[in-house]
Amino acid sequence: MTAVDTHALAARARETGRLGIDTEFMGEGRYRPLLCLVQVSVDAGSRRPADGGAAEGDVVVLDPLDGSFDPAPLAALLADPDIEVVLHAGRQDVALLRRVWGTRLTNVFDTQIAAGFAGLRAQLGYEPLVHEMLGLRLNKSASFTRWDARPLSPEQIHYAEEDVVHLLALADALQARLRELGRLEWAREECRFLQDISDERDPDAIFARLPRIAGVDPGVRAIARELVEWREETARGQDRPVSSVLQDAVLMEVAKRKPRSLERLAQIRGLNEGTLRRRGKAIVETVERGRDRAGIPSDSERPPHVEPEDAPLIALGEALVRTRALESDVAYELVAARADLQKIVTAVRDGRPEPDVRTLQGWRREVVGAELLELLRGERSLRVGPDRRISVDP
Repeated sequence: MTAVDTHALAARARETGRLGIDTEFMGEGRYRPLLCLVQVSVDAGSRRPADGGAAEGDVVVLDPLDGSFDPAPLAALLADPDIEVVLHAGRQDVALLRRVWGTRLTNVFDTQIAAGFAGLRAQLGYEPLVHEMLGLRLNKSASFTRWDARPLSPEQIHYAEEDVVHLLALADALQARLRELGRLEWAREECRFLQDISDERDPDAIFARLPRIAGVDPGVRAIARELVEWREETARGQDRPVSSVLQDAVLMEVAKRKPRSLERLAQIRGLNEGTLRRRGKAIVETVERGRDRAGIPSDSERPPHVEPEDAPLIALGEALVRTRALESDVAYELVAARADLQKIVTAVRDGRPEPDVRTLQGWRREVVGAELLELLRGERSLRVGPDRRISVDP
C-alpha cells in the first residue's frame, strides 16, 4: 500500500456526491475491535451514471495503522448529509468509523438492507448479491486473515479491494429496481437506523443484561453493578475481552455469595487458578465497595404474561405479515419478528396501548401494521383463496 492523499480522495467523492466504503478489523482477543483497513470506492468519472446505470468504481485501500494516515477529510465527508455513503452489512463498519474517526455517518445506503426490499432474501451476503444483481462472481480467498499484521500480501489487498470495487454499481442496480417497485424511500428509511449504531459499551445496559439480575435483592444488584464497572475498566485497560476477565455467570455468583476473602472466593465455581492469582484480590475489594454502595432496586417491567391461546393468534398474524411482505417484494424478516407479534397480540388481548415495536411504525405500518391490528381485533379475517393464496376480508 502506498500513501494516499485523503484530501484529494475526499474531493473526488464530493464531485459525485457519494462513496463506497468497507473496513477490515480484528476483534479476537481485544476489548473492542481494532480498525485495520479501510477500502474506499469512488465513481471513475466526475459525473455519476444516469439513474439505473452502473459503473465500476475506482478503489483505494487505506491503512489506518500507518501513523501518517490522516482520516480527517474522509471523516468530514462521512458526516456530510449531502454525501451518500454506500456499505454492505455496514453495522460494524459504522460503529468502528464513528468511534475511531470520531465522526457520524448521516446518509447511509446499505446494500444488504436494500436487497430485502428488492424481492431478495434478507441477510444476503455481498458475493451472492453481486452475482444476483450484476452477474459477476468474486474470488474471495483471504477472509480469515490477520489484518493487523504488516506488510499485507497482494492477496490480502486484492481481497480487500473486491469488497468495494463493485459496491457503487451494486447500489445503482438496487436503487433502480427499488425505484421501479416504489420501495426506494422505504429502504432509505430503514438505513437511517445505522446512523446511531455504536460499539461503545454502556455499563448500565451491560448490567441490565446480566443473567437473572432482575430477580436478586438490591444489595446483590449493587455488588453486581460494582463488578461490572471494575470488569469494564480492567478489560479496557488491558485491551482484553470482558469474558476473559470475568464471565457473566461467575460475576453473578460472586455478587450473590459476597466473598470477603480469597479463600471464600476460591470456592466459587468458574474461577480458575490464573484468575484467582491475577485478579482475586481486586475482585474481593470490588465486592467490598459494592457492599458499601446503596442498594439498587429492580425497576424492570415484567414482560406481558404469555397465554397458551396467544400461539394461534401469533401464527395468524404471521400469516398476514408473510402475505403482505410477499406481495410487496419485501423480505419478511424486515417486517416483523415473533417477539414483535407477541407484544402486539398481548397488547390487543389486554386492551393496552399499542406496543413500541417496529411492525407498527413507518413503512411497516403502511404495509401491514394497521391491518394486523384490525385482524387481531376481529375486524378482518383470513381465508385461502382459489389460487391457494391467503385472502384478507373485512
